[in-house]
Amino acid sequence: MANHNWLVTDDGTYRPFGNPETIEPGRYYRLYRFLTELEDILDIFHDDISRLEAITPLVRKLLVSSYWLQMEYNAPDPRTGWSVNFLYREHEFPITVQMVTWLPGHTSTVHNHGAWGIVALVGGQERNRLWRRAPEPSYPDQLELVDDVILHPGDVVALTANAIHSVEPLGDEPTVSFNLYGATNFSDRYEFDVEHHTAKPF
Repeated sequence: MANHNWLVTDDGTYRPFGNPETIEPGRYYRLYRFLTELEDILDIFHDDISRLEAITPLVRKLLVSSYWLQMEYNAPDPRTGWSVNFLYREHEFPITVQMVTWLPGHTSTVHNHGAWGIVALVGGQERNRLWRRAPEPSYPDQLELVDDVILHPGDVVALTANAIHSVEPLGDEPTVSFNLYGATNFSDRYEFDVEHHTAKPF
């Protein structure tokens, strides 16, 4: 099955981008090199899409070069259905690196991240349900469903800061993903109640 890169923008639409072909493992490409190159990209590019297009190939390179990274996840909590293992956070450097797992039968809230993000699926299958804002005078936080995109291992979805989605594992096994975000405190992240057309900080 071919790998895919999907770019999801604030209006809930998605399109393929970049070259998703598998990158040959690099012998010495380590997390610290990835973070150094990431910092250089953030200094050069200042809009979400340019950053996502420049960073996604580095994420692929890191994952194929650092197999240990793919194993740095925790089993999902049976009470919540998910777990997060933070691999990197640093004060005043706007980057968060996580491994995230989800149990089948659980679905995330509908949310944005308030920062650009890249999710690379390592294991399992995952549905990303994509939404966009459709405000009305009585419901300024109303959303409408735009589309679904199904991720398989090797697929990458890149999201602009105000892209809105929800995540649902498919099949019988947990999903495992490498998640990279351009933030540490997520102060602009919101959770949406689609039924009641409301939003609150998440």
